[in-house]
Amino acid sequence: MRTATITRTTKETTITVSLNLDQQSGIAIDTGVGFFDHMLEAFAKHGRFGLVLKAQGDLDVDPHHTIEDTGIVLGNCFKQALGDKAGIERFGSAFVPMDETLARVVVDLSGRAYLVFDAELTNQRLGGFDTEVTEDFFQAVAFAGEFNLHAVVLYGRNTHHKIEALFKAFGRSMQAAVAENPAVEGIPSTKGVI
Repeated sequence: MRTATITRTTKETTITVSLNLDQQSGIAIDTGVGFFDHMLEAFAKHGRFGLVLKAQGDLDVDPHHTIEDTGIVLGNCFKQALGDKAGIERFGSAFVPMDETLARVVVDLSGRAYLVFDAELTNQRLGGFDTEVTEDFFQAVAFAGEFNLHAVVLYGRNTHHKIEALFKAFGRSMQAAVAENPAVEGIPSTKGVI
């Protein structure tokens, strides 16, 4: 079973993430930031991942450290749970609409970290969530997980819808990329390693 549990503690945050790539064995999210919890639940639900996540951070400062560090730990969990990546699809993409919004996320579990993020988020705050940290979360998860992540809002009006469509599309694209395929022989790279 492809699973990982990682705890990371700094002077700013303590974050524990348990990830199960193969079954939606339960979703329980508690970061102290309600909107972020909602986004991570949407990611796990639509990615069909088991995800248990507990974050304690310096929210009295602001939510940035908690959100970015959660991305680091989640990325590390993907990296650990995937191991050498033998037999996986490697690439995944998804378009997700949410009312007036359309988002596209494309991933390549290449072993190389890169983020392209293109979303105009006009509402600066949703509950306790600073919307500019959305890009920081995606950068943290892509760099810690060592994969390419292209997250784009093609159009839309409502900032909540834009961010939620991105998280759902991220879940769907990661589910496609981590999927095991018996037709894939070994590691899906001409280099023999990713």
